[in-house]
Amino acid sequence: MDDPYQNNINQPGETYPTYGEGEEDDAASDATEGHDEDEQMYEGEYQGIPHPDEIKEARRAARREARAKARMAAEVEEETLPEQYESIMEDCGHGRFQWTLFTVLGLALMADGVECFVVSFALPSAEKDMCLSNADKGMLGLIVYVGMMIGAVVWGGLADKLGRRQCLLYALAINCIFSFLSCFAQSYGFFIFFRLCSGIGIGGSIPVVYTYFAEFLQIDKRGEHLSWLCLFWMLGGLYASFTAWGIIPHYGWGFSMGTEFQFHSWRVFVLVCFLPSVAALAGLVFMPESPRFLLESARHDEAWMVLRQVHDTNWRAKGEPERVFQVSQLKIPETQDDEFIEIQSETGTAFQRFMVRHLTLVKQVMKNMMSLAAPDLRLHSLFIAIVWFTMSFSYYGLGAWFPDQIKYLQFEEYETNVKTFHREKVERFHFNFTLQNQVHKEGEYIHDSFINIEIRNVKFEESLFENCYFEDIRSTETFFENCTLKNTVFYNTDLWKDSKFFNCKLENTTFLHPKKGCHLNFQEENDIVIYLVCFLGSLSVIPGNIVAGLLMDKIGRIKIIAASMLGSAVCTFFLLLCFSQWAVVLFQCLYFAASAAAWNGIEVITVELFPASKRATAFGVLNGTCKLAAIISTFIFGKFIGITKIIPIILSFSALVCGGLLAFKLPETREVILQ
Repeated sequence: MDDPYQNNINQPGETYPTYGEGEEDDAASDATEGHDEDEQMYEGEYQGIPHPDEIKEARRAARREARAKARMAAEVEEETLPEQYESIMEDCGHGRFQWTLFTVLGLALMADGVECFVVSFALPSAEKDMCLSNADKGMLGLIVYVGMMIGAVVWGGLADKLGRRQCLLYALAINCIFSFLSCFAQSYGFFIFFRLCSGIGIGGSIPVVYTYFAEFLQIDKRGEHLSWLCLFWMLGGLYASFTAWGIIPHYGWGFSMGTEFQFHSWRVFVLVCFLPSVAALAGLVFMPESPRFLLESARHDEAWMVLRQVHDTNWRAKGEPERVFQVSQLKIPETQDDEFIEIQSETGTAFQRFMVRHLTLVKQVMKNMMSLAAPDLRLHSLFIAIVWFTMSFSYYGLGAWFPDQIKYLQFEEYETNVKTFHREKVERFHFNFTLQNQVHKEGEYIHDSFINIEIRNVKFEESLFENCYFEDIRSTETFFENCTLKNTVFYNTDLWKDSKFFNCKLENTTFLHPKKGCHLNFQEENDIVIYLVCFLGSLSVIPGNIVAGLLMDKIGRIKIIAASMLGSAVCTFFLLLCFSQWAVVLFQCLYFAASAAAWNGIEVITVELFPASKRATAFGVLNGTCKLAAIISTFIFGKFIGITKIIPIILSFSALVCGGLLAFKLPETREVILQ
């Protein structure tokens, strides 16, 4: 009998049977009908032919294996997105595009540096112009840091959801608007509000700028060029101190409209200080969004266009315009939040859509902030936050302490030269010269005239003024205590009855046309030494920045941070041996030079430590921590001026040592691809 399975064997020269030829086979099958299939002998086994069930099972196994490989391939694609992005940036090269962006973002950092100095330089003049109390002066000095703290957290969180470029545009625009308005604010309330809003705007510059620029850099350029970017913050300090020195002492550089509107030279200085922010805003308009953010937002077409723009700009500038951008497909992570917003925002009224969109955005930002405490980031976030706090506590605290300490040393030296006049008697004398740094006790002044003079740091105690005439007097720290004034006239002076006379007997004494506002004494309040101190402090940062830029990619971020903070601690300790103005200036310069490298390392490692979806948020929260430390330290250190310098120095030294040692617990990110 013919083999019933012979049609399964493909042998050369044989053909398949036709329908009619298979009748005998059908008869053979009928003969075996009723037998158990398990007992049936599979004749193909003898010829090595697999059973049909085995073939089906093999096919199922092959399909399972293919699905597993597909899943593994998808996982590999997600994991290799950073590697692909890094290879694309290497292919784009480092050239004209990065240097253009470097300049624009550097101006934004410069604006942040200027903002930190504006109020401190303008305050001595503003406090006189607006008659500020000590409490008002303290609040005005801290309000900028409060605004910058809020701005850092808000703009950092939004930059991971709305985009780096868009948030930086908003932040700089707010800073420009309110800085401009603060120049014309005549009342203390409006001025402090405008400076608060200005600080909120510029507070977003540091977290967004570093995140934005890092995402256009390849791994071997990142540490060095982020360090060079830090130089612009120092340039902001130089710009502020130089313009303050050149503008504020010129009291005539302004105008007035009656007695209600005054625009003095310190307001001109504030106006000039917002120019870097305007320049940064104008340049940023022509810059594209970060392609890494676009990929995280599933906007891969836009990301591809930006990357091609970077590639073509760089290679065209290098003389190779024929080079073609060869990337055809970008690996992107899958996101669902944006889709949810779009679906919800297309329903309901305009107000409902607005509320849904913005409430969802707030929830996403808050969720992103909370994710910084996730198990895989918790320890790193805590350690880097402590390093930020300790470095800021010392840097900003001492930064405010140095000028105040120098002023105090100047005051001590000034007081040692005070002249004391006891029981002098002056009759029918015309005072037409400046009275300065004097104490007059139990004197008698009869038929004397004081016309068109300055009286600075003069105290009259238990003295008699009879038939005297005061006209056009400008005074600073001048008081009358336990004096008797008879038949005396004060005309157009700032010797006010309620604030300059203590326990005095005023008999037939008149005050005519008293001056409004507070007198500005530039020879005392705007001493050139203070501007020079701030200028030298900003200038001394240059060596630290250069060292950090050259060594950041060679020895690593951790060693830079630790060595710089511990070196700064040593400089701080030697401040205990400073008893003169110029000794304090010298160690201030050494301290700023030593601490500059630590700032560079901290900012670079913060960018590299967190994934792209949380990078700006983390930087914003950490920079907010930095400003909180600045508020605390400036408040504490200011309380000990004139009392003791030991406590501020010990606090600063301890903070730097703690932060420097803790830096060794951070992971080294020198050769880590941005995740």
